[in-house]
Amino acid sequence: MSHCPNWTAPQEFVILGFSGWSQWLRALLFALLLPLYLATLAGNLVILGLALVDAALRTPMYFFLGALSAVEAAYTLVLTPRMLAGFLLPPGGQAVAPSTCAAQMGLFVALGGSECLLLAAMALDRYLAICRPLYYPQLMTRRLCWCLLASCCAGGSVLAIGLTATIFQLPFCHGGVVNHVFCDLPAVLVLACGSRDLQEHVLLVACLLLLVLPLALILLSYTRVLLVILGVGGAAGRRKAFHTVASHLTVAVLHYGCATAMYARPLRSRSLEEDKLASLIYINLTPLLYPAIYTLRNQDVRGALQRALSSWTRGAAHQAGVA
Repeated sequence: MSHCPNWTAPQEFVILGFSGWSQWLRALLFALLLPLYLATLAGNLVILGLALVDAALRTPMYFFLGALSAVEAAYTLVLTPRMLAGFLLPPGGQAVAPSTCAAQMGLFVALGGSECLLLAAMALDRYLAICRPLYYPQLMTRRLCWCLLASCCAGGSVLAIGLTATIFQLPFCHGGVVNHVFCDLPAVLVLACGSRDLQEHVLLVACLLLLVLPLALILLSYTRVLLVILGVGGAAGRRKAFHTVASHLTVAVLHYGCATAMYARPLRSRSLEEDKLASLIYINLTPLLYPAIYTLRNQDVRGALQRALSSWTRGAAHQAGVA
Protein backbone atom coordinates (compact mmCIF):
# COMPACT_ATOMS: atom_id res chain seq x y z
CA MET A 1 0.00 0.00 0.00
CA SER A 2 1.47 3.40 -0.97
CA HIS A 3 1.00 6.19 1.51
CA CYS A 4 0.84 9.91 0.82
CA PRO A 5 4.05 11.70 1.85
CA ASN A 6 2.19 14.22 4.02
CA TRP A 7 -0.99 13.21 5.74
CA THR A 8 -2.56 13.28 9.16
CA ALA A 9 -5.45 11.19 10.32
CA PRO A 10 -8.57 13.38 10.60
CA GLN A 11 -9.56 14.16 14.18
CA GLU A 12 -13.17 14.07 13.05
CA PHE A 13 -15.30 13.27 10.05
CA VAL A 14 -17.93 15.70 8.80
CA ILE A 15 -21.02 14.06 7.33
CA LEU A 16 -22.03 16.58 4.69
CA GLY A 17 -25.53 15.26 4.03
CA PHE A 18 -27.72 17.79 2.25
CA SER A 19 -26.36 20.77 4.19
CA GLY A 20 -25.64 22.58 0.91
CA TRP A 21 -29.32 22.62 -0.02
CA SER A 22 -31.57 25.54 0.84
CA GLN A 23 -33.09 25.65 4.31
CA TRP A 24 -36.69 25.46 3.09
CA LEU A 25 -35.94 22.38 0.97
CA ARG A 26 -34.25 20.64 3.90
CA ALA A 27 -37.22 21.51 6.11
CA LEU A 28 -39.58 20.09 3.47
CA LEU A 29 -37.58 16.85 3.28
CA PHE A 30 -37.65 16.57 7.06
CA ALA A 31 -41.44 17.02 7.09
CA LEU A 32 -41.86 14.39 4.35
CA LEU A 33 -39.42 11.80 5.68
CA LEU A 34 -40.24 11.93 9.39
CA PRO A 35 -43.69 10.28 8.91
CA LEU A 36 -42.06 7.61 6.69
CA TYR A 37 -39.51 6.88 9.41
CA LEU A 38 -42.17 6.57 12.09
CA ALA A 39 -44.38 4.39 9.86
CA THR A 40 -41.42 2.11 8.98
CA LEU A 41 -40.43 1.72 12.61
CA ALA A 42 -44.02 1.12 13.73
CA GLY A 43 -44.69 -1.39 10.93
CA ASN A 44 -41.64 -3.49 11.69
CA LEU A 45 -42.26 -3.41 15.45
CA VAL A 46 -45.88 -4.47 14.90
CA ILE A 47 -44.79 -7.47 12.80
CA LEU A 48 -42.14 -8.38 15.39
CA GLY A 49 -44.71 -8.10 18.20
CA LEU A 50 -47.26 -10.22 16.35
CA ALA A 51 -44.66 -12.90 15.61
CA LEU A 52 -43.80 -13.03 19.32
CA VAL A 53 -47.29 -13.06 20.88
CA ASP A 54 -49.71 -14.57 18.36
CA ALA A 55 -49.91 -18.35 18.66
CA ALA A 56 -50.92 -18.76 15.00
CA LEU A 57 -47.65 -17.15 13.89
CA ARG A 58 -45.35 -19.40 15.92
CA THR A 59 -44.00 -21.17 12.87
CA PRO A 60 -40.53 -21.08 11.29
CA MET A 61 -41.69 -18.75 8.52
CA TYR A 62 -42.93 -16.11 10.95
CA PHE A 63 -39.93 -16.67 13.22
CA PHE A 64 -37.73 -15.50 10.34
CA LEU A 65 -40.17 -12.74 9.42
CA GLY A 66 -40.06 -11.45 13.00
CA ALA A 67 -36.25 -11.58 12.95
CA LEU A 68 -36.20 -9.73 9.62
CA SER A 69 -38.47 -7.03 11.07
CA ALA A 70 -36.17 -6.69 14.10
CA VAL A 71 -33.15 -6.23 11.82
CA GLU A 72 -35.05 -3.70 9.70
CA ALA A 73 -36.08 -1.72 12.80
CA ALA A 74 -32.46 -1.65 13.99
CA TYR A 75 -31.27 -0.64 10.51
CA THR A 76 -33.76 2.22 10.50
CA LEU A 77 -32.69 3.37 13.98
CA VAL A 78 -29.00 3.35 13.00
CA LEU A 79 -29.36 5.49 9.87
CA THR A 80 -32.51 7.58 9.85
CA PRO A 81 -32.43 9.69 13.05
CA ARG A 82 -29.01 11.17 12.27
CA MET A 83 -30.06 11.82 8.67
CA LEU A 84 -33.24 13.60 9.83
CA ALA A 85 -31.27 15.64 12.35
CA GLY A 86 -28.97 16.75 9.54
CA PHE A 87 -31.89 18.45 7.79
CA LEU A 88 -32.40 20.72 10.81
CA LEU A 89 -28.77 21.60 11.54
CA PRO A 90 -27.03 24.73 10.17
CA PRO A 91 -25.05 24.34 6.91
CA GLY A 92 -21.67 22.70 7.20
CA GLY A 93 -22.57 19.13 8.04
CA GLN A 94 -22.39 17.02 11.21
CA ALA A 95 -19.03 16.46 12.87
CA VAL A 96 -18.51 12.95 14.28
CA ALA A 97 -15.51 11.24 15.86
CA PRO A 98 -13.70 8.61 13.75
CA SER A 99 -14.88 5.93 16.18
CA THR A 100 -18.49 7.05 15.70
CA CYS A 101 -18.07 6.98 11.92
CA ALA A 102 -16.55 3.49 12.08
CA ALA A 103 -19.32 2.26 14.39
CA GLN A 104 -22.02 3.60 12.07
CA MET A 105 -20.39 1.95 9.07
CA GLY A 106 -19.94 -1.32 10.94
CA LEU A 107 -23.55 -1.43 12.16
CA PHE A 108 -24.85 -0.61 8.69
CA VAL A 109 -22.83 -3.43 7.10
CA ALA A 110 -23.65 -5.89 9.90
CA LEU A 111 -27.40 -5.25 9.69
CA GLY A 112 -27.46 -5.16 5.90
CA GLY A 113 -25.40 -8.34 5.67
CA SER A 114 -27.56 -10.12 8.24
CA GLU A 115 -30.66 -9.14 6.27
CA CYS A 116 -29.20 -10.57 3.05
CA LEU A 117 -28.51 -13.87 4.77
CA LEU A 118 -31.91 -13.88 6.51
CA LEU A 119 -33.67 -13.55 3.17
CA ALA A 120 -31.74 -16.61 1.99
CA ALA A 121 -32.77 -18.49 5.16
CA MET A 122 -36.40 -17.57 4.48
CA ALA A 123 -36.07 -18.93 0.93
CA LEU A 124 -34.66 -22.17 2.36
CA ASP A 125 -37.60 -22.40 4.77
CA ARG A 126 -40.16 -21.96 1.97
CA TYR A 127 -38.32 -24.46 -0.23
CA LEU A 128 -38.39 -27.13 2.49
CA ALA A 129 -42.01 -26.37 3.45
CA ILE A 130 -43.37 -26.61 -0.08
CA CYS A 131 -40.95 -28.95 -1.88
CA ARG A 132 -40.23 -31.32 1.05
CA PRO A 133 -43.43 -31.14 3.12
CA LEU A 134 -43.12 -34.64 4.62
CA TYR A 135 -39.69 -33.91 6.09
CA TYR A 136 -40.28 -30.23 6.89
CA PRO A 137 -41.35 -30.61 10.59
CA GLN A 138 -38.32 -32.78 11.33
CA LEU A 139 -35.89 -30.56 9.41
CA MET A 140 -36.98 -27.02 10.31
CA THR A 141 -37.00 -27.35 14.09
CA ARG A 142 -36.94 -24.46 16.54
CA ARG A 143 -33.31 -25.20 17.25
CA LEU A 144 -32.39 -25.05 13.56
CA CYS A 145 -34.26 -21.74 13.24
CA TRP A 146 -32.19 -20.24 16.07
CA CYS A 147 -28.99 -21.68 14.59
CA LEU A 148 -29.76 -20.17 11.18
CA LEU A 149 -30.58 -16.81 12.78
CA ALA A 150 -27.36 -16.85 14.80
CA SER A 151 -25.38 -17.79 11.68
CA CYS A 152 -26.94 -14.92 9.70
CA CYS A 153 -26.12 -12.40 12.43
CA ALA A 154 -22.61 -13.80 12.90
CA GLY A 155 -21.94 -13.70 9.17
CA GLY A 156 -23.06 -10.09 8.87
CA SER A 157 -21.03 -9.10 11.95
CA VAL A 158 -17.82 -10.80 10.80
CA LEU A 159 -18.13 -9.15 7.39
CA ALA A 160 -18.77 -5.75 9.02
CA ILE A 161 -15.73 -6.01 11.27
CA GLY A 162 -13.52 -7.08 8.39
CA LEU A 163 -14.66 -4.40 5.96
CA THR A 164 -14.65 -1.58 8.52
CA ALA A 165 -11.20 -2.50 9.82
CA THR A 166 -9.85 -2.79 6.27
CA ILE A 167 -11.12 0.68 5.33
CA PHE A 168 -10.16 2.50 8.53
CA GLN A 169 -6.58 1.25 8.44
CA LEU A 170 -6.02 3.47 5.38
CA PRO A 171 -4.49 6.95 5.62
CA PHE A 172 -7.16 9.59 4.97
CA CYS A 173 -5.20 12.34 3.24
CA HIS A 174 -8.17 13.85 1.36
CA GLY A 175 -9.74 15.35 4.46
CA GLY A 176 -12.62 14.11 6.53
CA VAL A 177 -15.65 15.46 4.68
CA VAL A 178 -17.99 12.55 3.93
CA ASN A 179 -20.23 13.47 1.01
CA HIS A 180 -23.15 11.32 2.13
CA VAL A 181 -25.87 11.18 4.78
CA PHE A 182 -23.91 8.63 6.84
CA CYS A 183 -20.47 7.00 6.87
CA ASP A 184 -21.10 4.78 3.88
CA LEU A 185 -18.26 2.60 2.63
CA PRO A 186 -17.63 4.20 -0.80
CA ALA A 187 -18.01 7.77 0.56
CA VAL A 188 -15.33 7.12 3.20
CA LEU A 189 -13.12 5.06 0.92
CA VAL A 190 -12.68 7.93 -1.59
CA LEU A 191 -11.07 10.02 1.20
CA ALA A 192 -8.14 7.61 1.44
CA CYS A 193 -4.89 8.21 -0.37
CA GLY A 194 -2.56 5.74 -1.97
CA SER A 195 -3.73 2.55 -3.62
CA ARG A 196 -7.29 1.58 -2.77
CA ASP A 197 -7.26 -1.51 -4.96
CA LEU A 198 -7.15 -3.97 -2.07
CA GLN A 199 -10.05 -2.30 -0.24
CA GLU A 200 -12.08 -2.00 -3.44
CA HIS A 201 -11.50 -5.65 -4.25
CA VAL A 202 -12.53 -6.63 -0.72
CA LEU A 203 -15.72 -4.59 -1.13
CA LEU A 204 -16.51 -6.24 -4.47
CA VAL A 205 -15.82 -9.72 -3.08
CA ALA A 206 -18.12 -8.96 -0.14
CA CYS A 207 -20.81 -7.89 -2.61
CA LEU A 208 -20.36 -11.15 -4.50
CA LEU A 209 -20.65 -13.22 -1.33
CA LEU A 210 -23.58 -11.30 0.15
CA LEU A 211 -25.52 -10.27 -2.94
CA VAL A 212 -24.89 -12.31 -6.06
CA LEU A 213 -24.59 -15.82 -4.59
CA PRO A 214 -27.50 -15.58 -2.09
CA LEU A 215 -29.73 -13.94 -4.70
CA ALA A 216 -28.97 -16.73 -7.17
CA LEU A 217 -29.86 -19.32 -4.51
CA ILE A 218 -33.05 -17.43 -3.64
CA LEU A 219 -34.15 -17.26 -7.27
CA LEU A 220 -33.42 -20.96 -7.80
CA SER A 221 -35.30 -21.90 -4.62
CA TYR A 222 -38.37 -19.84 -5.48
CA THR A 223 -38.35 -21.05 -9.08
CA ARG A 224 -38.53 -24.61 -7.77
CA VAL A 225 -41.22 -23.61 -5.26
CA LEU A 226 -43.36 -21.96 -7.95
CA LEU A 227 -43.11 -25.03 -10.17
CA VAL A 228 -44.31 -27.22 -7.29
CA ILE A 229 -47.14 -24.79 -6.43
CA LEU A 230 -48.41 -24.82 -9.99
CA GLY A 231 -48.31 -28.60 -10.19
CA VAL A 232 -50.03 -29.75 -6.99
CA GLY A 233 -52.79 -28.83 -4.53
CA GLY A 234 -56.14 -27.14 -4.81
CA ALA A 235 -56.77 -23.64 -6.07
CA ALA A 236 -57.09 -22.10 -2.57
CA GLY A 237 -53.85 -23.70 -1.34
CA ARG A 238 -52.00 -22.66 -4.48
CA ARG A 239 -53.26 -19.09 -4.11
CA LYS A 240 -52.15 -18.81 -0.48
CA ALA A 241 -48.74 -20.35 -1.17
CA PHE A 242 -48.26 -18.18 -4.24
CA HIS A 243 -49.07 -14.97 -2.29
CA THR A 244 -46.59 -15.95 0.43
CA VAL A 245 -43.82 -16.68 -2.06
CA ALA A 246 -44.63 -13.52 -4.04
CA SER A 247 -44.25 -11.42 -0.88
CA HIS A 248 -40.90 -12.97 -0.03
CA LEU A 249 -39.63 -12.73 -3.60
CA THR A 250 -40.71 -9.08 -3.92
CA VAL A 251 -38.83 -8.10 -0.76
CA ALA A 252 -35.75 -10.08 -1.85
CA VAL A 253 -35.67 -8.44 -5.28
CA LEU A 254 -36.11 -4.97 -3.75
CA HIS A 255 -33.38 -5.51 -1.16
CA TYR A 256 -30.85 -7.19 -3.43
CA GLY A 257 -31.64 -4.88 -6.34
CA CYS A 258 -30.97 -1.73 -4.30
CA ALA A 259 -27.86 -3.17 -2.67
CA THR A 260 -26.39 -4.42 -5.94
CA ALA A 261 -27.03 -1.12 -7.70
CA MET A 262 -25.35 0.79 -4.85
CA TYR A 263 -22.30 -1.33 -4.02
CA ALA A 264 -21.42 -3.71 -6.86
CA ARG A 265 -19.68 -0.95 -8.80
CA PRO A 266 -16.06 0.30 -8.83
CA LEU A 267 -15.33 3.68 -7.24
CA ARG A 268 -14.25 5.34 -10.48
CA SER A 269 -17.69 4.79 -12.02
CA ARG A 270 -19.51 6.39 -9.07
CA SER A 271 -21.04 9.79 -8.48
CA LEU A 272 -21.27 10.45 -4.74
CA GLU A 273 -24.01 13.03 -5.36
CA GLU A 274 -26.10 10.41 -7.14
CA ASP A 275 -25.39 7.88 -4.38
CA LYS A 276 -26.52 10.43 -1.80
CA LEU A 277 -29.79 11.04 -3.64
CA ALA A 278 -30.35 7.29 -4.03
CA SER A 279 -29.89 6.90 -0.27
CA LEU A 280 -33.14 8.81 0.24
CA ILE A 281 -34.89 5.87 -1.44
CA TYR A 282 -33.12 2.90 0.14
CA ILE A 283 -33.02 4.42 3.63
CA ASN A 284 -36.56 5.82 3.73
CA LEU A 285 -38.82 4.31 1.08
CA THR A 286 -37.65 0.73 0.55
CA PRO A 287 -37.77 -0.26 4.27
CA LEU A 288 -41.32 1.11 4.44
CA LEU A 289 -42.40 -1.22 1.64
CA TYR A 290 -41.33 -4.37 3.51
CA PRO A 291 -43.93 -4.30 6.32
CA ALA A 292 -46.53 -3.03 3.84
CA ILE A 293 -45.89 -5.99 1.53
CA TYR A 294 -45.97 -8.54 4.33
CA THR A 295 -49.11 -7.18 6.00
CA LEU A 296 -51.15 -6.37 2.89
CA ARG A 297 -50.38 -9.60 1.02
CA ASN A 298 -50.29 -12.03 3.93
CA GLN A 299 -53.59 -13.32 5.26
CA ASP A 300 -52.05 -14.77 8.44
CA VAL A 301 -50.42 -11.47 9.43
CA ARG A 302 -53.62 -9.56 8.68
CA GLY A 303 -55.60 -12.01 10.79
CA ALA A 304 -53.12 -11.71 13.68
CA LEU A 305 -53.31 -7.92 13.46
CA GLN A 306 -57.11 -8.03 13.53
CA ARG A 307 -57.06 -10.32 16.57
CA ALA A 308 -54.61 -8.04 18.36
CA LEU A 309 -56.73 -4.95 17.60
CA SER A 310 -59.92 -6.73 18.71
CA SER A 311 -58.29 -7.81 21.95
CA TRP A 312 -57.01 -4.30 22.59
CA THR A 313 -60.43 -2.79 21.81
CA ARG A 314 -62.18 -5.20 24.19
CA GLY A 315 -59.63 -4.45 26.88
CA ALA A 316 -60.03 -0.72 26.45
CA ALA A 317 -63.85 -1.03 26.54
CA HIS A 318 -63.64 -3.16 29.70
CA GLN A 319 -61.39 -0.61 31.40
CA ALA A 320 -63.78 2.19 30.42
CA GLY A 321 -66.72 0.18 31.84
CA VAL A 322 -64.88 -0.43 35.12
CA ALA A 323 -64.03 3.25 35.39
